[in-house]
Amino acid sequence: MTLAACAVSLHVAGQNKDKAVFRESKPGFYQFSVLRDDREVTERTEPAKVNKNFVVDLTSVSLPNKMDLYKNQQWHNPPISQGNTGTCWCFSTTSMLESEAYRINKIQVKLSEIYTVYWEYVEKARRYVRERGNSVFDEGSEANATTRIWKKYGVVPADAYTGLLNGRKYHNHEVMVNEMKTYLGSLKTSAFWDEEAAVATIKSIMNHYIGEPPTEVTVNGNKMTPLQYLRDVVKINPDDYVDILSYTQEPFYKKVEYKVPDNWWHSEEYNNVPLDVFMRALKNAVRSGYTVSIGGDVSEPGFDRVTQCAVVPDFDIPSAFINDDAREFRFSNKTTTDDHGLHLVGYLEQDGKDWYLIKDSGAGSRNNDPNAKEFGYYFFSEDYVKLKMMDFMVHKDAVKEILEKF
Repeated sequence: MTLAACAVSLHVAGQNKDKAVFRESKPGFYQFSVLRDDREVTERTEPAKVNKNFVVDLTSVSLPNKMDLYKNQQWHNPPISQGNTGTCWCFSTTSMLESEAYRINKIQVKLSEIYTVYWEYVEKARRYVRERGNSVFDEGSEANATTRIWKKYGVVPADAYTGLLNGRKYHNHEVMVNEMKTYLGSLKTSAFWDEEAAVATIKSIMNHYIGEPPTEVTVNGNKMTPLQYLRDVVKINPDDYVDILSYTQEPFYKKVEYKVPDNWWHSEEYNNVPLDVFMRALKNAVRSGYTVSIGGDVSEPGFDRVTQCAVVPDFDIPSAFINDDAREFRFSNKTTTDDHGLHLVGYLEQDGKDWYLIKDSGAGSRNNDPNAKEFGYYFFSEDYVKLKMMDFMVHKDAVKEILEKF
């Protein structure tokens, strides 16, 4: 080993300060709120499961995990729960577009996530039939599915279509999705590929579980279609939003396909850039008053649900070594997965690096005091975003210098 290599080795070993623990995963918001709602409606009981997870120990670390520290945050609606559904892609992106309606038009609106989810299932069913069963039909999707659905079907206010029937407080799509998947599987078995019949049946199943979406809404005494509501009230142009991606398996400065199962329609509208450009674009966007819908991996040892912070422990990789290859290595070996969509709503600069305020619809961010300001939020370190968050959606004006290179 050369002297230089030895010095590097000692430097890396010397900064290994983070510790880990095996912590019991105790029942929390999901068990006590979401599943309790399910039991009250269906009288179904489900025993609480306790697992031990390998996680970073942040109990003695000073962390910026208080809302009041984040002076640089943009207007957004309070966090709401997605319940027992795989619809984070829609909750996070709808929240971002609500913030955009305020940024652009200075209006505060609460929009229906489930309206978008309903029509996304319709589109999934259509493609499933057209592809003769060789297309993914499941709960997950991507941020740009939201704008794609809005462009075709519009959007409605949250109170016009809640998707909650029979006294439910939280969404639970488990039974509904299983029924739809079973039905579509039967089409593959029988080779009965009647598209309109299939779509009609999928709609019928959803209408039973989450209700039929409205074809018109009334706003300030005026009746309008969902497309008119999007155009005349929300005033958001779906074509104005772009996805910024960073991985090395595709060429940089090209529009590429994000190759994950949730990109079920194989969208090739992801603007792929080097990691330093990705991070610089994100920093510039949040400093210019934008929020972003961001997606990536939330199943890491550094993702701590006790402190609500996400960090990269140096027993994983030292901060200085987080680069394009470290990021791609984890994506290629599937230790980085496309787990979750979130809404980045603010930032704090501390010791030369950013911390990001993350609004979350998942249950993990709700295992603290429900009256606390931090209920429904996470705090992501810059390193965690750099290593584990794969893409973000933002208004095209926030990244126009990048887009000029495509």
